[in-house]
Amino acid sequence: MDATDPRASLDPATAEIRRAVRAALATVDGTVLVGLSGGADSLALAAAVAFEAPKAGVIARAVVIDHGLQEGSDQVAARAVATAQQLGLEARAVRVEVAPPTGNGGPEASARDARRSALLAAARDAGAEAVLLAHTLDDQAETVLIGLARGSGAASLGAMSPDRVEEGIRIIRPLLEVRRTQTRAACAAQGLPVWEDPHNLDRRFLRVRVRQDVMPVLEAELGPGVAEALARTSDQLREDAAAFAEMIDETIEDIVEHAEAGIAVSVPALAANPPALRHRIIRHVVASEFGVSLTRAQTLEVARLVTDWRGQGPIDLPACRAQREGARLVFAGRMPE
Repeated sequence: MDATDPRASLDPATAEIRRAVRAALATVDGTVLVGLSGGADSLALAAAVAFEAPKAGVIARAVVIDHGLQEGSDQVAARAVATAQQLGLEARAVRVEVAPPTGNGGPEASARDARRSALLAAARDAGAEAVLLAHTLDDQAETVLIGLARGSGAASLGAMSPDRVEEGIRIIRPLLEVRRTQTRAACAAQGLPVWEDPHNLDRRFLRVRVRQDVMPVLEAELGPGVAEALARTSDQLREDAAAFAEMIDETIEDIVEHAEAGIAVSVPALAANPPALRHRIIRHVVASEFGVSLTRAQTLEVARLVTDWRGQGPIDLPACRAQREGARLVFAGRMPE
């Protein structure tokens, strides 16, 4: 198993993944950290990074996050580290504690949060500019479909960004245009030992049910290309969300002022904006000032204080209260009960 074996470049899947990684590394100046699980997607990514990074003059390392959720997870992590080292990457495993699930996210969200924190901490420890993650086009399509089923807004349906910054670290996903079948083909062509995560077959998880049941039905009934169409939808919605964010940044400075125990927004200015922008401003103000996200129903109720004012009293929201005061919409923190 040699990531530099020229025969591997003859495989179309390997070549496509290397091309995607090459384009991503061209945007990086410093060290990169590859998030590795041992599964086909992250192994294919790690192999491509090991091949391309030296040519790009980029220092690349790998980190394996051991969630400790399955018996023998430490052995799985050790094998993934060994594989990365054979590919030519410096690698280490990091054990994390996954908090009990809270809210609607379930164990998937708890594991994801623990993994994210550990990856960012590992990147800071390594002085890395970026973390490379192996999410594929299939992951993107599933994320959009789950968002649609939950009635998520455009920002959520934008799903995973190919390149974003979190806590000063770039999160790059080079494989968002690569199919899962390609990562498996690349691993097979290079003789990489793929770990099959039992959780990927566990039907307790919504994403597994979407992958096993929903996507095949959509492909069978609507024809091939459903995953690609969902991924294109996410691309378009991310562009829309970015445009709205820029409009909000330009608008909000002129219409927002500090109020006692909170913040106030000009009612005439809000009313002059179209509903889509008005609702985003309301959500943005509450999220920025109080750190909570409003539901669609809560946002519409607050908006009625602007567009359908009939003397309504204050509206209780998570962590704050919205109230019409003359020509101002005031958001104030709620006193603890």
